[in-house]
Amino acid sequence: MATRLGLGLPQMRQYDLGKDVPDVARAAERTGYESLWVFERALFPEPATQGLYGIEGLPWPDAYRNVADPLVTLTLAAAATERALLGTSVLVAPLHVPFQLAKALASLDAASGGRVVAGFGTGWSLDEYAAASVRPFEERGRVLDELIEVCRAVWGPDPVVYDGRLTKIASAVVGPKPARPVPILLAASGPRARRRLVDHADGWLPVGVGADAVAAQWRELRELAEERGRTEPIRTVLRINAQYQAKAYDGDGRRPFQGSVDQIVEDLAAHAEIGLDEILLDLQGSARDAEELKDVAAEVYEKARAAGI
Repeated sequence: MATRLGLGLPQMRQYDLGKDVPDVARAAERTGYESLWVFERALFPEPATQGLYGIEGLPWPDAYRNVADPLVTLTLAAAATERALLGTSVLVAPLHVPFQLAKALASLDAASGGRVVAGFGTGWSLDEYAAASVRPFEERGRVLDELIEVCRAVWGPDPVVYDGRLTKIASAVVGPKPARPVPILLAASGPRARRRLVDHADGWLPVGVGADAVAAQWRELRELAEERGRTEPIRTVLRINAQYQAKAYDGDGRRPFQGSVDQIVEDLAAHAEIGLDEILLDLQGSARDAEELKDVAAEVYEKARAAGI
């Protein structure tokens, strides 16, 4: 069975949000991509008080200076497409009020005919938490726990009742409801986060850090699921942040998914062998504009399918 392929939507400043998002979404669906994805970056601190991913001295990519809101981007894509799933990889969940996010995702799922995949993470940027979080950074795990519970409650049958630290719903009718149960996937890189995933989520959103490393993480997650008595399958969507260039990269130490289309497809093949359900390929950062993004995405898709991916 071929690995499902998804594409990251254009959210960065070289794109025209209102024109390019629907255009790329329609083109990707016609090409054959089965899902469309967004990520979240709320702001760009200047000067940076913290390195990228919280790693001291690691600079933030300049592309993060202008990243469109993920739910606005998905809404534009939903209106322009008919079949492709609409996913978040990831929403930094504690930057959102749980009830409002649950209602927004339910509305988007109802409007799109049941196509939303809710991918959540806790993030790492102290500046984003200072600007937007409903609770301090140190409480991010507890906020995510409550947000998952609120989503399940709001998306479930009426009357909705919930009594949490952030959210209190005495008894209410909350609509619209999702067209079908919205799957919740988690980034889950640490031990506690993986236990949360196994116990409370539908799937996993790993990041492409090399085929061997991802395969090891996937093996550990399955072993944890067995230990904790989980019987439901874990849905998997691997996120790949690719750096496309027209000519093949011929330097030493090439990183995975860096280089020409052929080199990207070669790396896709290695990661597809892990046996994950889906691979999300984000090419937007290295494309000059929407036309190049569409062309490269189509070429990658065609060559990947020709290679049996």
